[in-house]
Amino acid sequence: MPEAQIAEIHHLFRKCCHLTEYAILALLLWRAIHQPKRKEILPWRWDEAGLTLTIVFCYAATDEFHQIFVPTRTPLISDVLIDTSGGAVALIVLWLLKKLTDRLRK
Repeated sequence: MPEAQIAEIHHLFRKCCHLTEYAILALLLWRAIHQPKRKEILPWRWDEAGLTLTIVFCYAATDEFHQIFVPTRTPLISDVLIDTSGGAVALIVLWLLKKLTDRLRK
């Protein structure tokens, strides 16, 4: 396999890992923020999801800002978008699970 192709696969793998780790961060943040009002399996509130995604975005942005001061790292706005997308994907999956559980209960 050519070295350029290995480098491309490595780059793609790293970006997928970032997306995944920020998805996990979003799930953990949502769980910490989430305050159910009643005994539902998975109650959903948009304000909690919005706060979660805002925190994920801020964390991703400050991580990229930090990279300005690290000589071997390059800060990229596209990385902030990838990281925030990971958080958004996790929250969308949670919302879909809520919809699915609501339908199964009816």
